[in-house]
Amino acid sequence: MNISLPDSLRAFVEEQVSARGYGTSSEYVRELIRKDLDRQHLRGLLIEGASSGPTERANAQYFEELRDRVRKRS
Repeated sequence: MNISLPDSLRAFVEEQVSARGYGTSSEYVRELIRKDLDRQHLRGLLIEGASSGPTERANAQYFEELRDRVRKRS
């Protein structure tokens, strides 16, 4: 895949590669794509949660159980 960029965007990408320690502009673009995929996934989860309807009130026990579930997944 080849991507054409105007000079101003090309300069920006080159600055980011240099400043953030990427080896190549391809690495930088891949990271941007991964972050965008993560944002889209999170957005979908938020929309799903918002449209799921009311639930029980969250309290300290709820959050502790949630932390336990997250720890078990890791």
